[in-house]
Amino acid sequence: MLAVVVAAGLVAVGGVGAGTAPARDTPAPAGPALAEAPPGWVPSVAEAAAFAATRAGAVSFSVRTPLQAWELFGDQQEPSASVVKAMLLTAYLRRPSVSARPLTRTETRLLAPMIRKSDNRAATRVRDRIGNAALEQLARDAGMTGFATDPIWSRARITAADQSRFFLALEGLLPPLHRATALRWLATIVPSQRWGVGRERPAGWRLYFKGGWGSGTGAVNHQVALLALGSWRVSVAVLTTGSPTHEYGNATLRGVFHRLLRGLATELVGEARPAGRHLTE
Repeated sequence: MLAVVVAAGLVAVGGVGAGTAPARDTPAPAGPALAEAPPGWVPSVAEAAAFAATRAGAVSFSVRTPLQAWELFGDQQEPSASVVKAMLLTAYLRRPSVSARPLTRTETRLLAPMIRKSDNRAATRVRDRIGNAALEQLARDAGMTGFATDPIWSRARITAADQSRFFLALEGLLPPLHRATALRWLATIVPSQRWGVGRERPAGWRLYFKGGWGSGTGAVNHQVALLALGSWRVSVAVLTTGSPTHEYGNATLRGVFHRLLRGLATELVGEARPAGRHLTE
């Protein structure tokens, strides 16, 4: 059972209000054994929501651990932009003709730039190969409820809640043979695209993320991330639309992530780290 924590004024699965409400959630696919987030840590959702309210445009977010989730307008649909490329990668690697064999050099040259450099032509080629049906099946397997494809891949509809659920389950959704490779690409986004959460990684944690933005206009600027330390996992999705400029949207993302992740590293002081090594180590 997933406990959904709702701070005053935040929208969570099932309604609006203060307090705690239970909600059913699709179990994560089989993958590494995961533990709850560090004892005593909770995201500063009220501060993040208050900051978001001061920003131009619309902001929604979702924070998820193996046992809990916190959301602001988590079920609000937005155009995916390049965030969906993480789903394109996963769906491609799960193909029966791909999942149990090494990637070819041609495939690596197609998939790596799609993630690390957010190459749009590569994304179009991948989507044309796998079709929207593969994305829709992946969404069902990940327990998504608000995902919808579009003839133009960047216009697929996503929600913060679905994306945090997808990234938390990512290791289990990826085929074991390709898991470390896919995570390595998500960990090595090129420096020019490492704004927002890329500058807010808590000390000691590994960061895997993908962003999506609207050609530098600020119309869309999203980021979805998985944070990992030993067996601890925290996923965060922040979606923004209607920023006056791309740079303004970047600042909104960084401000929200900063408040949501505040204290995640400092909670480790004096605490034993969880057992287990991450698969990319």
